Amino acid sequence: MSAFLNAATTDSAATSDDPACAAPLPVLGRDVTVPLVTGGEVSYAALDYAASAPALQRVWDDVAAYAPYYGSVHRGAGYLSQLSTDLFENSRRTVAEFLGCRADDQVVFTRSTTDSLNLLAGALPAGCEVFVFETEHHASLLPWRDARVTFLNAPRTPEDAVATLERALAGRDPQGPALVCVTGASNVTGELWPVRELAAAAHAQGARIVLDAAQLVPHHAVDIAELDVDWIAFSGHKLYAPFGSGVLAGRSDWLQDAEPYLAGGGASRTVARRADGGVEVEWHTTAARHEAGSPNVIGVYAIASACKALSEAGFDALAAREQRLVGLVRAGLAEVPEVKVLSLFGDDAPRVGVLSFVVDGWNSSHFAAALSAEYGIGVRDGLFCAHPLLRTLLGSDPRDPGECGAPEAGPGERSLNAIRVSFGAGTPDEHVERFVRAVRELVREGARWNYRTEDGRCVPDRG
Repeated sequence: MSAFLNAATTDSAATSDDPACAAPLPVLGRDVTVPLVTGGEVSYAALDYAASAPALQRVWDDVAAYAPYYGSVHRGAGYLSQLSTDLFENSRRTVAEFLGCRADDQVVFTRSTTDSLNLLAGALPAGCEVFVFETEHHASLLPWRDARVTFLNAPRTPEDAVATLERALAGRDPQGPALVCVTGASNVTGELWPVRELAAAAHAQGARIVLDAAQLVPHHAVDIAELDVDWIAFSGHKLYAPFGSGVLAGRSDWLQDAEPYLAGGGASRTVARRADGGVEVEWHTTAARHEAGSPNVIGVYAIASACKALSEAGFDALAAREQRLVGLVRAGLAEVPEVKVLSLFGDDAPRVGVLSFVVDGWNSSHFAAALSAEYGIGVRDGLFCAHPLLRTLLGSDPRDPGECGAPEAGPGERSLNAIRVSFGAGTPDEHVERFVRAVRELVREGARWNYRTEDGRCVPDRG
């Protein structure tokens, strides 16, 4: 069964002496065309990778090759069940290798980053304190409902982030359990966070640290041992794999000591009736303890396939090409005075292919709708499930109303939302060049169509 994971089933990116000039990796949807409200069609420019990256063609082909062999895992005696079990566990080893896991780390398969962090939240020891920056995505900001949480103000430099955490941790009881949750790359600004330094600060005060790597693993090699973090969480749908699968990898002790995330088949080793009429359960101590029910074998295999594809393509080459695209976007937006790019750490801060901005005189939802309807460009607008961070970046009062999607303000009025453009290994140069051109034209010439708000979205007025 391991032959599935060892096979390269599709073409790879073209080689080049200059990594920045390498061809994009083949992804699904690269040939899709969409209609324009002004007439005609154009190839769709998918620039919303930070929400969900398109699946790599190789991943899709690997999944298609396995699909006829699909079977239930772990308990089936049939050939296909044994084949699928081998695939499932081999995928776990592939992910562990991709993340540089330590010998005693566990890789638990989940549904998403959100699911992974909620699983960890449920495994916290009694009395655990949690420290989290207000800049986090809601997936890592909100799961800690049963713990004592300290929310840290948004730092304005990487050094400030470390100092802020050190001050917060200095006041805690070093004998009690504590957890720090931090992002690797912001889903709003794309800025890289000082993960290794934050991990050192946490460990110096007896705290553990979990890394939300949802926006980091698609863009950079991530090594759990090198970063010295205790856990890593990420989603398959941001790693060029289809929806519905995620990973929590790291230390096993808190996970083994916790009640299973879900109670049911697969998590239990033995179940027996007691003399008093109740049920006695012995739970697994492996990753299976938190993987009750029939697992998403295809989703797990898709993650493993994506891990292999990115590793073989080489993160140095992928990052070099992406940074060239980041430079094109930043240079293009800098030529439009009405555009303000959002940043915590400053314009020169290292970042992945994620940038958010606002445009003077434009409602962000209106601007995003025009990019789609008139240019065939898909971006994201709103607050990006990071409401406290956007309020800080936009200088908003925390009580100001704001929500994802088109607000009640008219198309040309200022609103508490922003526009996000994001890209990665599958993005052609033409998509970025079209985006920069479209921003310039919309700001200077205005939209060529009328728009209205419908069901919370700004859409072309076809009436």
